[in-house]
Order: sequence, then structure tokens, then C-alpha cells
Amino acid sequence: MKTCIIFFLVVFSLVTAAAQESPATDSTEVSPQAISREVCITARRQWQENFRLPVVTNVLDPVYLNKRTVRSVPEMLFGAPGIFLQKTNQGGGSPFLRGLTGQQTLLLVDGIRINNATFRSGPNQYLNTLDPFWISRVEILESSGSVEYGSDAIGGVVQVFTKAPEFSDTTTFKPEANFQWGSGGMETSGQAALQASGRRWAVRAGGAYRQFGDLIAGKGLGKESPNGYDQWSVEAKALFRVNRRLTLTAAYQDLQQNDVPVYHKVILENFKYNRFDPQRRQFAYARLQSISENKWWRKTEWTISRQFVHEVRENQKNGNPVQVTETDKTSTNGLQFNVLSSISAAWDMNTGAEWYGDAVRSDKSEWNENTQVNTLKRGLYPDRATMQTWAAYNLHSFTWKRFFLTGGLRYNYIRLKAPDENIGNSTVEPSALVGNLGLSCELLRGLRVFANAASAFRAPNVDDLGTLGIVDFRYELPNYGLQPEKSRSYEAGLKMATSNWKAGFSAYHLHLDGLIGRVRTRDSIQGYAVYRKENLTEAYVRGLEFQAEWKWHSKWLVSGHATYTFGQNTTAGEPLRRIPPFNGRVYVQYTPWQQFELRAESIFAADQRRLAQGDIDDNRIADNGTPGWYILNLTATYRYRPFQLTAEVHNILNEAYRTHGSGVDGIGRSLWLRCSVQF
Repeated sequence: MKTCIIFFLVVFSLVTAAAQESPATDSTEVSPQAISREVCITARRQWQENFRLPVVTNVLDPVYLNKRTVRSVPEMLFGAPGIFLQKTNQGGGSPFLRGLTGQQTLLLVDGIRINNATFRSGPNQYLNTLDPFWISRVEILESSGSVEYGSDAIGGVVQVFTKAPEFSDTTTFKPEANFQWGSGGMETSGQAALQASGRRWAVRAGGAYRQFGDLIAGKGLGKESPNGYDQWSVEAKALFRVNRRLTLTAAYQDLQQNDVPVYHKVILENFKYNRFDPQRRQFAYARLQSISENKWWRKTEWTISRQFVHEVRENQKNGNPVQVTETDKTSTNGLQFNVLSSISAAWDMNTGAEWYGDAVRSDKSEWNENTQVNTLKRGLYPDRATMQTWAAYNLHSFTWKRFFLTGGLRYNYIRLKAPDENIGNSTVEPSALVGNLGLSCELLRGLRVFANAASAFRAPNVDDLGTLGIVDFRYELPNYGLQPEKSRSYEAGLKMATSNWKAGFSAYHLHLDGLIGRVRTRDSIQGYAVYRKENLTEAYVRGLEFQAEWKWHSKWLVSGHATYTFGQNTTAGEPLRRIPPFNGRVYVQYTPWQQFELRAESIFAADQRRLAQGDIDDNRIADNGTPGWYILNLTATYRYRPFQLTAEVHNILNEAYRTHGSGVDGIGRSLWLRCSVQF
């Protein structure tokens, strides 16, 4: 751990020295690991230059993603700036942004919400229902995003963009294929896709099959079973140029994971088996985009979407004849309208409205092997529960000399109905009005200061209000009196960029009101402590973030970032749950010639000994907290069109480690290979 910190301080010193020696220029060099002058869309629902935004954003672009040998979309974020990744099981993975995860962070795919009415609190597996072979770009907004995107975006937003075909002057066909392999039988994956295009149309379609074996952890731990599962996916996206100003996009995604074990349940809670089988997500949308010369209707988008999540949880305890099967099916329909107005050369405005409607089916059956009797019971959620969300928003961006000002408002109204067979029908109708205001100023060429203030909210969903049954290490009871969580965030920082170095520093304070937390009762059911959710908690999260990158030679690049997070539950007078430890990444990249690249990196995390009572009760966290760790990886990439070969030696020192709050350990020393063919 000390080695990593010293290495990071060296990187900081080098970058500082470079800042004193290097004149400021209008560099457009980009790197997904650093503060740069690339652009992103997530922060303001339109393309904006990262450098001038009054918030912290990070972009993982195709160049970065194509060099990774990751097994899942969550693992794409492992080591990314401002992100801390928790893995309950190998079939999951939940990103933390500014100390928050689960329902308090928003996940988007191509501008459409993944979060739905049954999105669970705390870490969850939903980001893993996207296939990394689909992904072209990931954008991370490390700030409250409720004004732009509504409920849940308290800690920030992770938006995934899927690959899209491109128009061509002549009819063309471009096949692609990927193969990925991990040592010890940890992965064997294959994918194939075909793009066909012409002047007015473009289509991309493909499929993938992935087989994951049991995880092999670091020294002293070895193979951890059960952890393996298999996965298949299909994707399709089509673009049609209706005329010079009108474009139609249609897309479909389908992914299913089979027999996904929940490792810590089997190892720690005396289960014969505990698994998701299947875990499936289907998603489709159509988007009509119009471009106009009218300043009030510069770009208009209509989007209609449908998402269907099918989740079956199966478990049986050792020595117990009862096999439990819980089935949840959540359908989400969506309709979005957005118009971009370019009122003047210095003033842009985004105005929009959206509606999402969720319908939940939930049931539970218990099959007794001895009596051969199947008993039907209430599911985890109230069957036929619905949740509808209506929203309208207005966002503004102003440019004046050295200043860039952003601001906006959003109003949300939610209506949730739950026909609970135990306590009758319930209707909840929360609403929220949120706003933000940000300013950045270029003090010197290549040096900006920024500040931002925002309010955000998270409406209670079906999972909050109606959960009844065993969740993780507890038994939960429903509560239909919950109100939205609300937050106020404040942040400020510096962004710097020259021709050969980039850096950024930010500090933030996030105040949480009416935080929904679990209150332990005196009861016990089936050997589990009984909890009930309440709007009882006032809390805050504070943090510091730093990023730096120095291209000190045409062939050498040095980069590093670190994040410190401190969370406190002021109501209970204890730490906030699941707060990530101090963590970061440093790497050195060497490119001796254009086709070959070599990268050495260290990803690290300090001890996390500040535990809430909920952390102490969590059997995934050791009694004295999570020890610090660091791993060293070496990656080589060779490109010879149309081929690219990537090889990674992961965790060279074979360290045994676990990210805080996870239910499985990190992967030990291993070799990962990826071969891509793209014409």
C-alpha cells in the first residue's frame, strides 16, 4: 500500500513540474483517464466540452475500452476515476459514485433509464445485464444529476452508449468478431456481428456467448466455488435517413444469464444452493431525430422505449426439504421528448418531458421434497404493483467571454400503487422540484476554476415500499409511508490542460435528508433479524478527487487518480453505510511504435475500518473492516489491421484482496487474452 501511495506522489510531483515548464496551448489530445478537452453528452443532455463544464465528468472512449480484457460492463469501470466497484457475486457489480450506489445512482443506456421500480437498495447486478461487446463508450457524471435525468441520480450518473452502424456512400458489409479467454477456465467467450450500410440506411446485428468458470482468487484463497455461470446475448441497431433532416434509430437488446450463484450465501449462510436462474433483460427503443435551422427547434428528439426484466431466484438450505423459487417480472415503458434550442451563439436551452411506467409481477413458490406439495405465497414485491413517473425540465447553458454558466429546473410527479394482500391497497404520490446552478471560469489559458450547486431526489419505489422477505442478511417488512430522499450538493475545483499534461482537483459536500434506512426490530423470522425501512436518516458525504496525466515523451504516458470519501450518518452518530475507502489507480503507458502498446498499472484501496452498524451486521464485511490492498497488472496490445490482440497478466503478485462490501474476492494471478477482428 505504501508503494502505491509513494508512486502516486511521484506522479503528482512530475505533473506539477510539467505544469511549471509547459506553456498552455489549445490541445485536443484525449485520454479517458484524465481531465481533457474531449466532449460528453451526459452532463447537460447535449454535447459539451468536458474542460469547461462546472462538474466532474469522465469518458471511457472506444480506444480505451478496446484495450481492456474485462468480463462484464461493471468490470469496465474497475479502476476508472471517481468509481469504486463492489461485487456481491461474479454475476453482479455495482458502481459507487461519491459514496453512493444502487438506487442512489442512475444507470442509463443510450439516454434511457435502466433503473426501474424494483431497483434494489445498495449494491445490485443490473449493470451486468449489458454485454461489454455491445459497448462503444461510457460516460460518468460525478455529481447530482436529478435535474437532467430525474429520480435516483443523487450520487451521479453512469451512461452506457452501445455501438451504432454508420452510413456509407456505397453498399458495404463490415463483419467483426471477438474472442476472449481467461486462464484457469475463468472465461471462454465469443462474439460476432455484421454491419451493412448504404447512403440512407445502416444496420448492425450480432450475438455473443460467454462461459464463466469459478473465480480463482489470490494466494491462500484459490478457487471459490460456486461462482461460474453462462450468458448469451443478441443485439441489433438500425438507422434510417428519412430525409436530409430526419433520422430514425431502432434498437433491440436481449441478454440472459443462467444459473448465476450468489457465492457468499452458499459459503456463509448454510445454503445448499442460492442462485439467479435465469436473470434476463430485454430492451428496445425507437428514436426519431429532427434537425432544423430554426433556432428554437435546432434538434428535436422523440424516443419510445420498452424494457422487460425477468429475474428468478432459487434457493434451498442444507437439511431443509423446501425449495424456494421467487419470480419477479418488471415491464417498463418510456416516452421522452427533448428539444435543443440555440437561442444565440452564447445561449443554448434544452427543454423536455418524459414519462415512464412500470408494472411488476411477483410471486413465490415453496416445493416440499418430502410431502411433494407446492405452496404459493406472496412474492418479494406486491403483485401487480405499478409506478408511473411524469417529468418536465428546462436546462440552460451560457457562454460569455471566459465564463460558462449552467442552470436548470425539473419537476417530477410519481404515482405508485401497490395492491398488498397483507395490508390492503396503497397509493403513494410523491413529487419533487429540483434545480442546479454551475459556473466555470478560465483564469488563464488552460486553467479553469469551477463551482456547482444542485438539489436532487430519489422517489421511493416498489422495492422500498413493498419488500417482504429475505434480502441479503435480513428479513424486510413493507412500509407504504415513505417519502422521497432529498439531497443538496456543493462542489468546487480546478481543471488544467496543456499540450502534454492534464490535471484536475475537486472537493464536494453532499447533504442527504430523509434518507431511507433500515431499522432493526426486536423480531426474528426464519433465523433472520427483521428490518423495516424508514425516512429517519440525515447524513452527509464529503470527498476529494484528484486526476493527473503527463505525456512527457511521444512514446510515454504517466497517469494517476485518487478519491477520498468520508460519510457520516448524523442521525445515528455513526459512519454512513458502505463508504468506499481511499482508492485510486496509477499507470505508465509505453508505445514504442504505432501498432504496439505496453501498459503497467496499479489499482489500490486503503483499509476501511469506519463501519456503520449495518456494515458490522453484513456478513460480507469482516468484523474489523476490510484490509487495504493493491494489485499490479501488465497489459500489451498489438494492432495489425484488421486484427488486434490484447494480453493482460492480472494481479502479478497474486495478492489476496476484496473490494469493500463485496461477497467475492478479487481475481488472483491470471492471464487474459482478447483477439478482435474488425473490417
